[in-house]
Amino acid sequence: MNNNKPLISTIMSVYNDSSRVKTAIESILNQDFEDFEFLIMDDGSSDSTPEVLTTYKNIDSRVKIFKNSENIGLTKSLNILLDYSEGKYIARQDSDDTSSSKRFLEQLNFIKNNDLVGCSTRANIYKKNKLIPGLSLYIPLKKLISYKNPIIHGSVILEKEAYLKYNGYDENFYYAQDYKLFYEIIKNNEKFKILNKPLYTLNTIDNISTKNLEEQNYYAECVKKGVTPNKDWLN
Repeated sequence: MNNNKPLISTIMSVYNDSSRVKTAIESILNQDFEDFEFLIMDDGSSDSTPEVLTTYKNIDSRVKIFKNSENIGLTKSLNILLDYSEGKYIARQDSDDTSSSKRFLEQLNFIKNNDLVGCSTRANIYKKNKLIPGLSLYIPLKKLISYKNPIIHGSVILEKEAYLKYNGYDENFYYAQDYKLFYEIIKNNEKFKILNKPLYTLNTIDNISTKNLEEQNYYAECVKKGVTPNKDWLN
């Protein structure tokens, strides 16, 4: 029996996204770099998402499926997957986005060559002629993070030890949990950079950020102000 742990644990949570999750999964399984496990949380889906996930689990042993009995949201779901992850590095992927086949390999090389705890990448916007981050890429990250979050969450690869050092995702943040985590990481002078290559395709059509923009903005403001969100605000 092979007890070797994978170098990367890829974590993804999905909720009622059966029409798009296939391309997200395949973009990870088709990576040029193969030493990874793929942990996927079905966050209480009521569509055909569970059947889609089972199909991929049956054809690729790197896929491991977890299921919440009810929808608990991205923050808690990612923390559960972090607990089960075995890799030195944690790679993120969102269920409605896709990764370049060279993403893992290029990010790992970038991290090692620059002695980083992790990195994100630039992203193409799906069906738009736009690359993000744009000009803000050239502003020092420690300064920029005080005003906006330029880090594409789904494109992140970060050492698991760094996640543990900052206690994973703050479960007070139902939204902007990534901004909260990376705000702390960057403000504490951890070596994290954005790789200046578009290795990720970001979907902005009917996704969580566009559907819940007001909520996202509120939680982002809480990050900037250093305050805990009012949980009643969502009700």
